[in-house]
Amino acid sequence: MNLKNKVVVITGAGSGIGAATAKLFGKHKADVIVSDINMENAEKVSTDIKNEGGKAFAFETDVTKFEQVENLLKTVVEKHKKLDVMVNNAGIGGKHQAKTADHSHEDWHNVIAVNQTGVFYCMQLALQQMLKQGHGNIVNVASLAGLKASGNNLSYSASKYAVVGMTKSAALEYGRKNIRINAVCPGFTHSALLEQLLAVSPDMGDKLKRFIPMGRFGEAEEIAEAICWLASDNSKFITGQTLTLDGGTSL
Repeated sequence: MNLKNKVVVITGAGSGIGAATAKLFGKHKADVIVSDINMENAEKVSTDIKNEGGKAFAFETDVTKFEQVENLLKTVVEKHKKLDVMVNNAGIGGKHQAKTADHSHEDWHNVIAVNQTGVFYCMQLALQQMLKQGHGNIVNVASLAGLKASGNNLSYSASKYAVVGMTKSAALEYGRKNIRINAVCPGFTHSALLEQLLAVSPDMGDKLKRFIPMGRFGEAEEIAEAICWLASDNSKFITGQTLTLDGGTSL
């Protein structure tokens, strides 16, 4: 994959899939903007990339705040004169696992704000820049929960279905403008969200693995490989697609 000198912004890049993706772009010699609401984590990932010979800088961003996303992309374009790739990875899960009738309003508003509205803000502003420069690539991190039913998880599922829908709609709108937009849909993957789920009960891990034909959870680095591939010219005839990485769970 040739990603050298591509200017790449990754939200939620301070940990998990975002951090693994940032580091992989760094290995491929991209200019990586490590964006996260936790600046300490963002700076650590940025430092790791630079220590491996890559190019990166950290930027604190709360994707639920339009003006902060605007400031992020404005700074990137002023510094690099372009935006080649936008990876919308920032996401959270609800604090409580509950059926719809008992779903917390706090969880609903918080999850939708980050996972859905945040992706919209980032897509909208990235597209405005990509239209000006005549090219661009957006990769959204959705979820298997955005493709099939996910019980006790309404806000998360709703937000990820929205990401899939936004991906397809925008890909249709901008396909003739040299802008590609795709999504990855990870299944159960080692991350903070999975750890939160596993904490529900001691045997939760074994229960979940029974639904995975490969018999294991995914690794953040495996999702990162797919994101980088979609962001590269190796996938240049692909747009509006959801790439499912779930060890066969959806089967």
